[in-house]
Amino acid sequence: MFRQASRSTFLGRVRLQSTRAYSLEVFCKNSKRLQRNRASENAVESRQTDYLRQEITDRMVERLAFISRQFPEVLDLGSGPGLLEQTLLKGESEDAKIVRSRFGHVTMLDSSDKTLARDLEEFKQLGEGAAVTKSSSNEITPHPFVTMVPGNEEDISINGSLVMDNTYDAVVSTMSMHWVNDLPGLLHRINGVLKPDGMFMGSMLGGDTLFELRTSLQLAEMERRGGVSPRVSPLADVKDMGGLLQKAKFNLLTVDVDDVIVSYPDIWALMDDLKAMGEGNAVLTRASSLPRDVLIAADAIYKSLHGEEDGSIPATFRFVYMIGWKDSPDQPKPKERGSATVSLKDVLKE
Repeated sequence: MFRQASRSTFLGRVRLQSTRAYSLEVFCKNSKRLQRNRASENAVESRQTDYLRQEITDRMVERLAFISRQFPEVLDLGSGPGLLEQTLLKGESEDAKIVRSRFGHVTMLDSSDKTLARDLEEFKQLGEGAAVTKSSSNEITPHPFVTMVPGNEEDISINGSLVMDNTYDAVVSTMSMHWVNDLPGLLHRINGVLKPDGMFMGSMLGGDTLFELRTSLQLAEMERRGGVSPRVSPLADVKDMGGLLQKAKFNLLTVDVDDVIVSYPDIWALMDDLKAMGEGNAVLTRASSLPRDVLIAADAIYKSLHGEEDGSIPATFRFVYMIGWKDSPDQPKPKERGSATVSLKDVLKE
């Protein structure tokens, strides 16, 4: 369990270090994969709840359009059914056309094989009847622009093998990273698989997402059960993301926040949509079920604290957007202190 790390002593004690590897696991990855597989089995209902992911996809495309670079090989990490790729192929907006012209080929990687393959027919139609091919390693090519690969988003691996470093020109991720147990480790892996001066752009749920639902369930459960269980997943704080990106050795960072507020008729409609999105609770310590009396009480509390005049309830989804670039000798860098040849004092005098 322990090994001696140093023979030097301090205050009469020997310095020891644990040899055990520790990893913090908050979410059950198998439960999340099963949730998303079940959600995608009903493709019609699943598509009806694409509105949130589609909204964030459109905002990501707007951001991508501002980056005037060519990206021959792109990894879409936690791609879901490929809304980003379908948006680019349809080209219904000027931004989508611009981004499509700059992306050479996209690899869609997702742990849920059923979610990944949900829209195969749509891709086939966008490919004007091009044949859908499938390799022995379960890779699917539904369109020359896209390859679908079942894999692990946590460590960016395919069939148990890690993706090699310096593979992609860009990595994008939409509405996936909030389910990652080791976010610092994933950011470090993303930096690794990028080529020098490669770009990472991601969006994830964070901060006060669903704070209305969280507080209503806590108050209802305290009232009915005398205690609370983790009903809404913990999320990363936007204040932490800049530091995490820096520790993962990204440069030229940008982090910002966007709130999307969706109205629902009641708490049942909200919970049903979250389930159909595959966004149900996957915390390891979660209770097995939510009692009906607690849910009835939570609906009343929700409407009392946050309800609208028309009887609907708002649900806030807070999205954290981040951009970082892998280090490269060609990147612009600030000059060293004291290297200026002109005094600011002299400039101001002029």
